[in-house]
Amino acid sequence: MTSQRKIALLRRVTLALLCLPAAEIAWRWTFDRLGPLPASQATLATGDWAVIFLLLSLALTPARGVFEWLPLIHIRRRIGVAAALYALLHFGMFILDQNWNLITVALEIARRFYLTIGFAALLILTALAVISTNGWQRRLKRNWKRLNLLVYPAAVLALVHFFLQSKINVGEATFAAGLFAWLMLWRLFPAQLRTTHLGLLLLAVAAALAALGFELAWYGLLKNVDPLRILAANLDLELAPRPVHRVLLAAIAVIVAATIRQIILRIRAQLGRDRIMTF
Repeated sequence: MTSQRKIALLRRVTLALLCLPAAEIAWRWTFDRLGPLPASQATLATGDWAVIFLLLSLALTPARGVFEWLPLIHIRRRIGVAAALYALLHFGMFILDQNWNLITVALEIARRFYLTIGFAALLILTALAVISTNGWQRRLKRNWKRLNLLVYPAAVLALVHFFLQSKINVGEATFAAGLFAWLMLWRLFPAQLRTTHLGLLLLAVAAALAALGFELAWYGLLKNVDPLRILAANLDLELAPRPVHRVLLAAIAVIVAATIRQIILRIRAQLGRDRIMTF
């Protein structure tokens, strides 16, 4: 199979996978599997997937560097657009939950801070999706890359929205924020450290500490919970895995996967040399 066919196949598989969550939500709704408040559940589910795809779009640049697999660059735009589409679907489900009363929707966005920043993130992601085409890239030229830097504040707004709408249980929001910290720290790390085992190990520790910091800030500053209780909970193995542990495990999984890929590439290179020597 040629490289062009592999890329085309990768794009088609990516598109199918991106559609699966929406199809699964639609299936559950059709067969009354979303509970007594289907619109509310669909709103939460689509919001979760918007954050997941947003983080995945940001993860492709580190993944390309760590795993040395260039075809990943060909699906980044699709995943970014999917994040925007799921965010729009999330907003559409919220409007549906408000019985299509746009005045009520506008008032809720104006009155509730978490809805205000969520709407701001939606506007940014939608704008970035609109200008993601090759045509807009040609029109905007250098400004196209500058405008795409807005994805970072959009991600921050989306995560703050995630925390605030989670209210009491912010486990998933903390996990997402810890992953985002890993993605941002990778970009800030010196280039020579980004793909080394030492660099990835330092990233794992830093991301886990960042997740712990987010958790301490949320419960300590906003909920007046004693920080020592949060630290004790993270050290208690009976309560594992907590968000901090999951961030650390995800970061370690990256190291393991990168090591396995390096071993496979070395074996392939050795087999290639052996074949040449036999001739």
